[in-house]
Amino acid sequence: MKYENGKMNGIRIAYIGGGSRGWAWGLMSDLVYTEDISGEVRLYDIDIEAARKNEIIGNMHNSLPEGKSVWTYRAVNTPAEALSGADFVVISILPGTFEDMASDVHEPEKYGIYQSVGDTTGPGGIVRAMRTVPMFEDIAENIRKYAPGAWVINYTNPMSICTRTLYRVFPGIKAFGCCHEVFGTQEFLAQILKDKFGIKERVPREDIKTNVIGVNHFTWITKASWRGVDLFPVYAEYCRANPDGTPEGITQSIDLNNHFATAEKVKMDLFKRYGLIAAAGDRHLAEFCEGKWYLDNPERVREMRFALTPVSWRLEDLNERLEKSEGLLSGKTPLELHLSGEDGIRQIRSLCGLEDIVTNVNIPNNGQIPNLPRGAVVETNARFSSDNIDPVMAGDVPTNIYPLIARACGQQEALNEAIAERNVDAVFEVFANDPLVTCSLADARKLFDTMCENTKKYLSSFGL
Repeated sequence: MKYENGKMNGIRIAYIGGGSRGWAWGLMSDLVYTEDISGEVRLYDIDIEAARKNEIIGNMHNSLPEGKSVWTYRAVNTPAEALSGADFVVISILPGTFEDMASDVHEPEKYGIYQSVGDTTGPGGIVRAMRTVPMFEDIAENIRKYAPGAWVINYTNPMSICTRTLYRVFPGIKAFGCCHEVFGTQEFLAQILKDKFGIKERVPREDIKTNVIGVNHFTWITKASWRGVDLFPVYAEYCRANPDGTPEGITQSIDLNNHFATAEKVKMDLFKRYGLIAAAGDRHLAEFCEGKWYLDNPERVREMRFALTPVSWRLEDLNERLEKSEGLLSGKTPLELHLSGEDGIRQIRSLCGLEDIVTNVNIPNNGQIPNLPRGAVVETNARFSSDNIDPVMAGDVPTNIYPLIARACGQQEALNEAIAERNVDAVFEVFANDPLVTCSLADARKLFDTMCENTKKYLSSFGL
């Protein structure tokens, strides 16, 4: 990298999972729209043809009229080619296929266990972690070998377990996990604020100052303000006035064609229970709570005005993105700028020394949450500056939600250890203790064994 005339040029980014038809395209738009950084993106994927197609699509972004910088994209055949000399590493992979994810999400339904996402916690998140961790162990070793000084940005779920694995294998790594769930809650608070005070102009989410605490996808806000206005009384009033969720949300019957729809009723219900703001989407929050609270059955999900996301929809969406990819390559589909809304590029700019920012991030606990285990990957705010990330002291998890967050964090730590040791029985103990696993212990074992059998091609290192 070289700093010239207020710009950082020659940045080298390695993209692991560079054949992505989602995250990668968002990154391409974000990069070309940023005027003070430029460089090269090396795309590595086990599907090399997908990476080669993204090389073409990535370079096409340089012709967009909204573009403010130039980036060169290059598909490469090996991790060594991608990582050697990299300044930044982006990891965005799908561990397995959507057919494997169908087992994660839908096999438990035979036992009355419903999951709205199935990629972070619950039976699906745990078995997904069994597939993902060996992949991340290899990635960490390659980073240690070829790019030990690079900053590593992880977008892959289960976020906490993946990031924990990177540090377990390579303790000297400079890695962090990025998630946009808190951003959505900031946007929600901004809208409530506008409605309350009749504000006409847009309130940027960055202007909503928060103290973030928890683990990924089960993150909470213990303080929130805007220009000195305490937003907790404003939020409390809104929750009282809208007992059935936000009127701007989905209808009571739920549009089943929109599998991401939500009326924020789960997070508002959690506020009524605990007086703190749950800062993730309802689909994720529900999975960390007792299975009978929000995910007892599809009818309960409809009552709480969010939605289950079937893997069949993900497959349909993938096919649409594959068609879009071919359309972009042939010229039938016009290329357009689609900003991701993620903070990844702002974080890169900060680490390059172009600005300081404070944003939420997933990194090991070095005391920013004193009453959670040291070393566990937690989500809090952190200050990004030139080649440095300083976690912001979030304080102790409040007593009333401590049992919820401590259990989630403890489960993740136990799962990390069990998978590292390839101890299948220890993994099952975590599985059986998950709050969504509401069936008998005997049925839990049957379910676990079936889910492992369904995806055993990824689990050879476990002796399965």
